[in-house]
Amino acid sequence: MPNLNPELMTDKDILSMTEDDYMNEVQLAFFKAKLLHLEEEMVANAKKTTQAFQEQDTNYIADPSDRATLEEEYALELRTRDRERKLLQKIRSALELIESGDYGYCEDTGEPIGLKRLLARPTATLSVEAQERREKLQKHFADE
Repeated sequence: MPNLNPELMTDKDILSMTEDDYMNEVQLAFFKAKLLHLEEEMVANAKKTTQAFQEQDTNYIADPSDRATLEEEYALELRTRDRERKLLQKIRSALELIESGDYGYCEDTGEPIGLKRLLARPTATLSVEAQERREKLQKHFADE
């Protein structure tokens, strides 16, 4: 019998549930907790980056190569934070879907996305098939 406390449940517990349990209260609470944890991580990372940038003063680095290295590290850090910012938007959208009762269902077809896909990518809004169709269409139009 799986643990029914969403905070303590594992991916294995979720996968051991029946198809009839798909997106029941327990599963929704599990994914909500997972998404909230991801959100906390993203916000904490952004705060660390902001704090590190504020503490670092590049004006006093005399060696041009040291300064260039530091600026490249900043650029890499900013690209990482930008990806996380986009992920944060997806996390917040997924949390809204949980609240509206639409989480776990493909936005194109209305079919279940599937637990394995949601465990791998909790922000997924498309089934694997719908995602593949979109990617083929994008590739088709990109090739023209």
